[in-house]
Amino acid sequence: MSKAREKLITARRIVIKVGTSTLAHAESGKLNLYRIEHLVREIADLHNAGKEIIFVTSGAIATGLNKLGMKKKPEGIPEKQALAAIGQGILMHIYEKFFAEYGQTIGQILLTKENAADDHARENSHNSLRAILDMGAIPVINENDAVAVDEIKIGDNDNLSAIVANMINADVLIILSDIDGLYDGNPKVDKNAKLIDEVPIIDEETERIAGGAGTKLGTGGMLTKIQAAKSATANGVTMLIINGATIGNIRRALNGENIGTIFPCMD
Repeated sequence: MSKAREKLITARRIVIKVGTSTLAHAESGKLNLYRIEHLVREIADLHNAGKEIIFVTSGAIATGLNKLGMKKKPEGIPEKQALAAIGQGILMHIYEKFFAEYGQTIGQILLTKENAADDHARENSHNSLRAILDMGAIPVINENDAVAVDEIKIGDNDNLSAIVANMINADVLIILSDIDGLYDGNPKVDKNAKLIDEVPIIDEETERIAGGAGTKLGTGGMLTKIQAAKSATANGVTMLIINGATIGNIRRALNGENIGTIFPCMD
């Protein structure tokens, strides 16, 4: 077990980010309730074990699409904001239901770039997160897509999760992806692509092999995860990319098992 993975075992404050590709069925685009329930159960059990969990979730726009029976995400900003407004409440209701079944209380926080860039707003956001954790609840965070414009949008929840991890001085950031981690090629087209176990330094080559776009429902891809890793590790947060579709992967990772790709924090 590497030194970086040994540190995961003692991690106490953990940010977990889940993307739309993990939350939704690939074919229909509708929410994968089986996967969501197992994810919630795993987070709830980690909380019971004494971990502080901050949960960053995507999925509001996709949930709004499903509610209205739309198949394709619109291009216009007002339309996307409307879908986010519709979907956010539905998504939170689902989380509230599942977390309550496992005896957990959640608190919703919606953030924009302003909350991280301005010192006063950043302090307020930190204090709010800290208060929710101190009350024994689990913060559930998303970008405020319903009102944010391009100038104040973070743009993807990978980078949002890094901002949150830095803001709250997390020990580790776990990003749940639709693949096992960072490969040295595209595993969807290259059968010989190999999973990279550890990335001690993020350089131009790392960014090159990360590639580009995510799914038709999501806004991120592997490149945004590398950007998040660069930000998190520079601020003392270890980051890990693991497959969110495999039940139990979060616990396995926090037990130090050799899964996913780890980006050790800078000492």
